[in-house]
This record gives sequence, structure tokens and C-alpha cells, in this order.
Amino acid sequence: MTQQRTQLPTLVQQPDELTQILPRLLDSPQIAIDTESDSLYSYHPRVCLIQITIPAPGAAASAATASRDTDDLADMDLDVVDFLIDPLGVPDLRPLQPVVADPAREIIMHAAENDILLLQRDFDFTFGQMFDTQLAARILGWPRAALAAILEERFGVKSDKRMQRTDWGRRPLSADQIAYAQMDTHYLLALVAQQKAELRAADRWEEAQEAFGFLTQLDFFAREESTRTVWQMKESRAVPREATNVLQALWTWRETEAARRNIPPFKIFTNQVLVDLAQEQPSRVHALRDVKGISEGHLKRYGENLVEAIRQGQRAPLPDLPESTRPDQIPDKDIQARFDALRKWRTATAEARGVAPDIVFNNEALMEMAKRQPQSEAALQEISNIGPWKARTYGPAIFEVLRTTVG
Repeated sequence: MTQQRTQLPTLVQQPDELTQILPRLLDSPQIAIDTESDSLYSYHPRVCLIQITIPAPGAAASAATASRDTDDLADMDLDVVDFLIDPLGVPDLRPLQPVVADPAREIIMHAAENDILLLQRDFDFTFGQMFDTQLAARILGWPRAALAAILEERFGVKSDKRMQRTDWGRRPLSADQIAYAQMDTHYLLALVAQQKAELRAADRWEEAQEAFGFLTQLDFFAREESTRTVWQMKESRAVPREATNVLQALWTWRETEAARRNIPPFKIFTNQVLVDLAQEQPSRVHALRDVKGISEGHLKRYGENLVEAIRQGQRAPLPDLPESTRPDQIPDKDIQARFDALRKWRTATAEARGVAPDIVFNNEALMEMAKRQPQSEAALQEISNIGPWKARTYGPAIFEVLRTTVG
């Protein structure tokens, strides 16, 4: 992202440097946070950088003077201080735990859920108070909620798209990486000031606060462990049922090889190559040359392994279908009718509000309503991520849809 008149961030690459900045973080009422990971370069991704922005000493919280109507916002000197903390040089980040856990301190992120879960997984962080600028933008019905789009529209800052595929695990960080990472949090305090004003003006403040509150309840360790399966590839649907045992064997081999080398599976073979191999099932190494996407280098390195994986798959039973296609997972006609009616109501409600449907309710919540048929606000709030505001605001309409829908 391009920047003008922006002071360089403070790099925190040693434990004593973290100790030096800690008092400033503890004294700050607001902290904007983002992370960068090496997921495009590693089978076991890790947080490789943590960006932090706080108000400068004596500055008004949230750089509140920043206005969308200010001319040439990209040239502004925002009253903020930026830090880039390097977990590869400072692996013990326990001193930051009380910073983010204090409910009196507002932690600001954009698209917070993934960052929260990563920081919990890698550093056991908990969060006391959250403000998600992407979620706020979606509640406000902004047509573009991606950070790069918002920064360009509101602050005249353009993203360097080359950095989207950079390797954050390499050291030293380049000047371009530092500039790009800094911009991910540099304007968030000013953005929050704008969004708070718009949320209140649109009478959506309580709705946003309720949504932010559920973010603080995220718990990486309480979630069911997500098991990677062959069915996570959308391309698997193109493979005939009788060839899915070969696809399963090829997928398992690729996962094992990727984990051994600690690289993403797609850097071995794309999903489409696995699908083509499962459909064609070449029985000799030289026949692999006919499969698009397999090079001579692949043949030398993986040829025998691929042929053996195909043979093992041919001898194996067909794998179980994904859970969503199992007969016992398909809802009965009455539940399906209620779900369809709720979804129709949700679409109309979202359109009237000018927001995406999932801002009203996601599909999981609608399915739970269809199964449980709640008839009170208290019963609605027993469903995950439904709080008092949503129950009060949407409850009467939901109860009527459930009451009048006949399967």
C-alpha cells in the first residue's frame, strides 16, 4: 500500500524491545491489531508478524479528527504510532496477553475472527473488547468491505497487490513488506471513528456491539478439531463415485508429502491434477506424461509414488460420502419447508436493510430455528450467536414465519 508522510513503524524484533513498548500499550485505550501468516508457503502456517497501532501520546482517541470529507486524506499525518512485532524473533508473547484481554481496552481488527483464532492458537490470547471494522462496514451496508477497498475509498491509499503473495516467514523483511504491513492497521483508528458515528446515526450501534461481543467468545481450543478430508476440494464433485477411492489415495499421499516437506499441498500438485489422475488412473510412470499439469520434474520426483497411490486406491473400498450428503443428515420435509420460508424472509429483510443476508442470520442459525421452532425471545437466544438485539428485532417476524409454514 502506498503511503505519504507516514512515519516508519517501530520494529520489535527482540524480547527487550517488547519490554520497552509494553507500558505504552498498557496505557492505550485503543489498539488496532492485524497479523500476517505464511499460509501460502507452509503446511503448518504460523503467525509471522503482528501489526499494532495506538494513538500517539496526547492524541484524541481513534484519530477522531479524520473525516471522510477531509481533502487529500492520504497526505494527513494521523496521530498514531505503529509497531511491527516479529514473533520469529520474540517467540514469547505472553506479556501481550493482558494488553488484549483487558475489557476496558478496545481491540480493533478488520475481519477479526481468523486473526483471533490464530492468536489464540499460537499464543493463547483472549480478548476482552472488540471492534471489527469489516463487520461494522457490512452492518452499515457498505458495498465494499475489504480493507484495501475501504482504504482506497476513505483514505486514498492503494494496496500493493504484489504483497498478497509475499512470504512473511522470510527474514529480513523487505521495505515493501514493512510498508504494506504497516498500512493494515495505520488507518484503523481513524476508520473506527467514522464507523462509530455512522453506526449511531443509522441506529445500528446496538446491533454492532452485540456482534462484536460474540467475537470475544471465540475459543480456538473449544472448537471441534477440523479434520482435513478429500471432500474439502470442490473439484472432488467431478469425480465419478467409482473412482473416489483412487482420489482418496492420491489426496492422502499429497497431504502426507506436503506435511513432510512443510509446504502447502497445492505446491505439489493442484486439485485438478488429482482429479485428472483419479479419472484416468494411469498404471505406468510414462503414462503420467499425458496428464496435464505433470512436468518431467514431477515424474522424476513423484512418478513411482503416484502410480503406487493409484494402485492402492484401486484396491481400497470407496470412501464415505461427505456428511452433508448422508441420508441421516438430510432434514425432513417439514424442517426443510420451515428453513426455506425463513430463508425467503431473510432475503427480503436483508434487501430492505441494504445488507448481505448473513448479517441478518447465517444459514446455520436458520436451520436451528427450523428444527427447534422457537416461540420466544429467550428460546431464540439459545441459538448460537443470537443475542437480545436480534431476538427482539427479528423475533416477532420469525415466530410468524414458523407458525404459518406448513411442510
